Amino acid sequence: MRRIEVIDTHTGGEPTRVVHAGGPPLPDGSLTERRQAFRQQYDEYRSAIVNEPRGSDVMVGALLCPPVDPTCVAGVIFFNNVGYLGMCGHGTIGVAVALGHLGRIVAGRHKLETPVGVIAFDYDGRSRVTLENVPSYRFRTGVTVPVEGHGPITGDVAWGGNWFFLVGEHGQSLTVDRAEALTDFTWRIREALVREGVTGEDGAEIDHVELFGPPVDPANDSRNFVLCPGKAYDRSPCGTGTSAKLACLAAAGELAEGDVWRQESLVGSAFEGQYRLEAGRCIPLITGKAYVNAEATLLLDPEDPFEMGIRR
Repeated sequence: MRRIEVIDTHTGGEPTRVVHAGGPPLPDGSLTERRQAFRQQYDEYRSAIVNEPRGSDVMVGALLCPPVDPTCVAGVIFFNNVGYLGMCGHGTIGVAVALGHLGRIVAGRHKLETPVGVIAFDYDGRSRVTLENVPSYRFRTGVTVPVEGHGPITGDVAWGGNWFFLVGEHGQSLTVDRAEALTDFTWRIREALVREGVTGEDGAEIDHVELFGPPVDPANDSRNFVLCPGKAYDRSPCGTGTSAKLACLAAAGELAEGDVWRQESLVGSAFEGQYRLEAGRCIPLITGKAYVNAEATLLLDPEDPFEMGIRR
């Protein structure tokens, strides 16, 4: 019987399962190389950790591993129900709080190594984290695609640690009771992007679709709905999605450096976002809170027909 030790957290309602012991025996190398080995040699661990019957389509996994950069407190590889992520903003906030819960960090400034770069973060010692994301940018603006059943939809393509298609004019009401309809709509947009050959830089797949609308809470600037790669929507305001939005606002001259943008999620949680410019690049700063839900040991029984999860 194999054992995997995890800390479960949620950030704005979106879960992160942090694996701190018992994960796959990845080889040495960069975080990108180790993520590739995870994908090619140990993908059954991904399924076992986050898929049913132990997890759900909403669950995001975070595998802690030794960093290459000695200034980092840990390396991390993010994954979900269908594959692997370059970066995860809500997950980084969850990882920071889990590291604090494990006694591996105290309040202060720390760095975390990811496959897309080193992420600095400030931790208050309890639940609040501000992460300094990778440089984010708007790649294309005013891209129109024909969406089945809805006609032409126009949006921007932006990088915030993952690739996003961001849509402001869509005619949809962003309320939680419409989650299924919004999922269908955004999935059709994603299918249209593939069909029309719309990609990120160097042909990268755009695997997140983000809708924006007016907030419910007047203290916030916007509400969003984010469809993630595995067809689950983000319960949090999405850290990389908010970073992509900040990059678009900066490029359009609609948000000044240092001004705060409050992004509200479909379930009402909020992130505070702002950016600074560094050598002309937009560096997003995302603030949110995470809470520890559980300490658990996952048991992998070789006699269990779903030992490694229900694969997708």
